[in-house]
This record gives sequence, structure tokens and C-alpha cells, in this order.
Amino acid sequence: MRVFPWGFWLLCVASAPARGDSGSKARSCAEVRQLYGAKGFSLSGVPQAEISGEHLRICPQGYTCCTSEMEENFANKSRSEFEAMMKEAGRSVQATLTAQHRSFDSYFQDLLNKSEKALYDAFPSMYGELYTQNVKVFKDLYSELRRYYRSSNINLEEALNEFWTRLLERLFKLLNPQYHITDEYLDCMVKHAEQHKPFGEVPRDLKVKATRAFIAARSYAQGFLVGSDVVKKVSQVSLSHECTRAIMKLMYCPHCRGMSSVKPCNNYCLNVVKGCLANQADLNTEWKYLMDSLIGVADRIDGPYNVDTVIGTIHMRIAEAISNLQENKDSITSKVFQGCGNPKISTKGSSSEDKRRRGKVTLEAKSSAQALEMLVLDAKGNLTALKTYWITLPSSLCSKKVMASSASDDKCWNGMTKGSYLPEVMGDGLANQINNPEVEVDITKPDMTIRQQIMQLKIMTNRLGNANIGNDVDFQDTSDDMSGSGSGDSCPDDVCGKRLSKSPSTRQPETHAIPKQSGHGVNGASSRSLPSASLLLLLSVAVIAAQHLWR
Repeated sequence: MRVFPWGFWLLCVASAPARGDSGSKARSCAEVRQLYGAKGFSLSGVPQAEISGEHLRICPQGYTCCTSEMEENFANKSRSEFEAMMKEAGRSVQATLTAQHRSFDSYFQDLLNKSEKALYDAFPSMYGELYTQNVKVFKDLYSELRRYYRSSNINLEEALNEFWTRLLERLFKLLNPQYHITDEYLDCMVKHAEQHKPFGEVPRDLKVKATRAFIAARSYAQGFLVGSDVVKKVSQVSLSHECTRAIMKLMYCPHCRGMSSVKPCNNYCLNVVKGCLANQADLNTEWKYLMDSLIGVADRIDGPYNVDTVIGTIHMRIAEAISNLQENKDSITSKVFQGCGNPKISTKGSSSEDKRRRGKVTLEAKSSAQALEMLVLDAKGNLTALKTYWITLPSSLCSKKVMASSASDDKCWNGMTKGSYLPEVMGDGLANQINNPEVEVDITKPDMTIRQQIMQLKIMTNRLGNANIGNDVDFQDTSDDMSGSGSGDSCPDDVCGKRLSKSPSTRQPETHAIPKQSGHGVNGASSRSLPSASLLLLLSVAVIAAQHLWR
């Protein structure tokens, strides 16, 4: 009695038509042949009409226009095309971030160049030999400022202090040519400089404002480069074998089934792409933090830190300091003599008239505040638009590249045939793909390249956070800072928040070494699975033996 139902269903299955239509005549494969040839493959061996599809490994095994070789070629083609889609989408983001960096970098460098040029143009007339005999001191200052901005191993506060010290030593000698002033005497004078304030409040005020402005500008420019580099590296991550199969089934299996005009169901496409880009979606949190941090620093640059005014008027502040020294020369000289003693009279005494101010030259700063305001406004708009890039990427690819059908369409390709797609759409990220019906995703094995890029985002966000409150940041390799973090994708608050340095390094943040991964996780999980397999084998042998004895 039990044989009849099974035999009946087998006969039904065997006699049921495998085609999507009710006709018994095999359909033409002209559309698939045309597509296959357009993709650069030879038409030799390509069926003219549908054939039985039991040889297929990815597509449904009904009647088909694809041979095993065609299926394999289409799978490889779908992989390369999807990876190209990823790179193209990434290049668009890279172009946006790179353009923002280029615009700000050009603005900032131009600001510094104009200040330096204004100094070179005005100072010879203003100060005569006080300037001409000390040109190198001024050139060295601007050179150091540029090196700091480019992330060289420069301590900005020390560089500014060194400038004022060198300038004071040279100007004091030039303003007192009747005395023979030795290096030892200059050392004594410098020790009392803090107390006498020969340049007034300018050095202290400029150090505070310039340091904050340069820290913000440097971190801001670096943030765009790091973001662009992360996108580039993530866009180059290869698809898994399971993802390649799913993409092939999505993009080319309808052609093999003779349904070239049928578009993939939108929700079906989303599940495939979300499964394939599960690791990429995990960038979302740290990516948003980076975008928000850049926006925060942008507000500082155009607001409290007033980069336009501070950087654009460095030459004016130096002129103000020199004027203070000239106007208070007698008082300062007297105080120095009291503290260090009277220097010997020079046998080469000469008039100091030529070394004093020759003429009244007014220095003006050409404001570019409006240009900065426009730069910041444009940057904030682009950064805001990029915040959700990683989690909106699947829907963007499905709608613009895969050309999926509308969400409510019940005549779309659902992975098996033309019809509606019933499974729910998965959430974003690796953890949410555990029940993905289209892509087999191992949520215990995160992609290490992407985990490393998550770390890079955290490091850069930490730098921007420090820059936002005026703290200098360490551009050296921070791999030691992160030792012990284990997974390699987290940065402890007590580490990120405290390890600050005033000696930036020549290394760029996007090239930081990543902490070594701990031995936990993937390997540990696989080693723990071995006893279970052995136990199952032993149980199987025991059951077979028991059955034999029972018989």
C-alpha cells in the first residue's frame, strides 16, 4: 500500500513539463547565444534550442540553454562584473573625498604661501638689515610649518619657540652693534626672555592659535585621505565562492532559463547583495563616526580656530613682535644687562641707523574667509551624503547596476522561475546573515582586510576627536597602542583617549600597522568542532554494529 503514492508522484514528476510554458516544443536559445557572444565567448557548442539541465550546478536544473561550460563562464563573468560594480561605486566615493582634500589642501597651502610672500615683500622696506641679515630664520619658520602640516616629525610648539629664540638672538645683536655679544651672553639673555617678554604677548598668543589651527587643518586633510584609502582597499576585496554562485544565479540564470527579459526581484537582489557585502556593511558605524568627526573639525576650522585669520596673518604677527622689540629696546636691553651683566664694547662699533625701521609700511591681510566658508559648506554636504554609503550600497547596486524589478512585482526572477519573491529581506552586517536564504555566510569568519580598515577608521576618528579640542595627535605607528585588543577591530577608550603625543611622525595614518590578531575566533572554533565529528563517527559505527547483532 505504501508503494502506490510514491510511484504515483514519481510518474507525475517525470511527466510534468520542465519549461515555463505549456508548449511541448523546445524554445530557441537565440537570445542566450547573442548574450554569450556579446560577452566575448565562442558560440561553439552553445545549444540552438533548450536542452535538459541535469548537468547544471548553480542554475535550476530544468530545461536550459546553458551547458556546463557556459554556466562556469557566466559564473566567472558575473564575479568580475560584480567586483567591477563595487570598484566603480568605490571610485565615486574616492573621487569625492580626494576632491575635498585637494580643495582644502590647495586653500591652506595658498594661505601659507601668501603670508610668506607678504613677509618677503614688506619686511625689507620695514626693517632693512634686521630682515635682510635674517632671511633664513623666516624661511625656516615657514618651512617647518609646511613640514608639520604634511605630517612630518615636527613638534610645532618647539618649532615656534625655536623661531622666536633665533630671531631674538639675531635682532638683539643687530640692535646693539656697539657691544661684543658672545654666544654665552645670548644664552643668558634667552633664559630671561620669558620674564622680559621682548616680543610682547605675540609669541604666546600665536603659539596657542597657530597650534590649534595647524592641528585641525592637518587632521582634517588626513581624514579625507584615510577615508578614500579605506574605500579603495575595501572595494578590492574579492567575492567568496558562495557569493559568486549567488551572483551568477541572480544575474545569468534567468538567461539560461530562457527568461532574458525577466528582471530579478528587488528583495531577492537585496538578499544576495547583502549576503555578499555583509562584511562591508560592518564598516557603517565607524564610517559614520569618521564623517561626523570631519564635519566637527570643519566647523572648528571655519569657526573658533579661525584658520583663515590665524594662518593668513602670521607675517603680521611677526611684524608686530619685531615692532614691540624695537619700541622697547632700551628697557629690554637694560633688563638684560641687569640679569646678565654688561657686555664688552665692540671695537667694530657701527651706526645702527640702517638697521632700524626705514619706513612706515602698512601690512594688510587679504581675507579669504568667504572661500573657506564655501569649502566647509561643500565638504559638510558631501560628508553628510556619504554617511550611509556602506548600508545603502546593496540597494544602490540592485537598482542602478543589476536593474532589479520593483519590490511589488510578482513577475520577476526569484532565483528559480518567474514569480514573486517571498523571503524577508535580511538586515545589514555580518551577524544578520545567519539565515540569509540566498548566500551561505559564515558569520564566525569576518574578513580580516575589512576588520583592519575598521581599525584605520577608529584611529583616524580618534585623531580628529583630539584635533577638535585642540590636542596634538601622534601620527606614529600605533600598533603598540592596540596590543591586546584581540579582535583587531576595537580601540579601548582608555587607550585612544590618553595616548597623545606632541611629536608627529612622518608616517601617514592610513599606513598604520594593524595589531596582530589573537588566536581566538576562527581557528578556535574549528578546533572545537573536531570532537563532535569524531563522536558522530563512533556513534554511527555503534549503530551499524547494533543493527547487525539485532538481525
